[in-house]
Amino acid sequence: MHTTIPRRLSAAVLAGLLTIGGVGAGAARAVGEGPNPGNGSIQTSALHTYDSMVAELMAQDAKQPAMELEVIGQSVKGRDLYLAKYISDPSKPTILYLTQQHGNEQLTTEGALAFIRSLGTASTSGVLEGVNILVVPMLNPDGAMGDVDFPLDDYVADGGRHLTRYNAVGVDLNRDHVTRLQPETRALHENVMAKYAVDYMIDLHHQGTQSEVDGKLVSGSILYPTSPTVDPAVVEGSKRLGAVVYNAIQPTGWGHLGKYIGGTANTISRNGIASEYGISTLLFEMRGMSDHFYEPYALGQKSNGYLIRQTVLALGATARAVADGSIETVDASFWDTLPEQTTRTGLGDE
Repeated sequence: MHTTIPRRLSAAVLAGLLTIGGVGAGAARAVGEGPNPGNGSIQTSALHTYDSMVAELMAQDAKQPAMELEVIGQSVKGRDLYLAKYISDPSKPTILYLTQQHGNEQLTTEGALAFIRSLGTASTSGVLEGVNILVVPMLNPDGAMGDVDFPLDDYVADGGRHLTRYNAVGVDLNRDHVTRLQPETRALHENVMAKYAVDYMIDLHHQGTQSEVDGKLVSGSILYPTSPTVDPAVVEGSKRLGAVVYNAIQPTGWGHLGKYIGGTANTISRNGIASEYGISTLLFEMRGMSDHFYEPYALGQKSNGYLIRQTVLALGATARAVADGSIETVDASFWDTLPEQTTRTGLGDE
């Protein structure tokens, strides 16, 4: 175990991160209208490496009595895949947060680590009494470290390493939830989905930088499962999960959400997991990627702080809603009028 934990995010970026239940002051402008590509360098050096993420998880495991750290499998290149668990009573409802199926979508992982740190503080008082929380903070560590069997010479980020969507052998893990040919997706299904009684899941991703709603660039977009094989009651639970996220972020003054346009295939986790396990799932796509070979998809680091805050707020609000039962009664009718996002120049996909 490491005795010191590298802080890959600067104090300036981390300053003012949301606690689990509240919105930080001083957020003046919408994330979506923050720096575009070219307005702030596209950097990976401020992000956790795989090793520093593991060190962070181990430090929090040692510090937090309620937390347990489990290795659920290994990546193609042999990196351990971790699950952070907060399970005090299996009869309680359980929510799973999944990040970085795509290795170049890392700010959700940074937010998940900040959320895990918050679970060891007084700001989360009472939350863990009503909910079990599972966090997979980096399902694709090989892609996140650029340790892959194909060239990344045309990727645009600076900072000592590149991050790619695909795993080490060039497979999109979020198209592998039926055949499960890759060790990362097998680990998720065999050692998380089949092992724990999960009720809700948020699958956290990034998209391109130029998606907009009502003429404003979005800070993110959301979508429930759209596969025809998903039970309608599961879809309704997913819509309520989305309502909690929307109600937490949209009123902040800096968050601006739209409806994602996504496919119906069960190979995608949002659909396949909802269909196979009867779990209410929500896709949450943050604006901008940490690295890409197509520059308009990557976002300058000046937006990192707000996007991490958005992740923390989404995780905290949904954990509280599941813990206190309010997720069962939240009004999800906003979906009827939530506009589908359009694209100015390009759009990533889940």
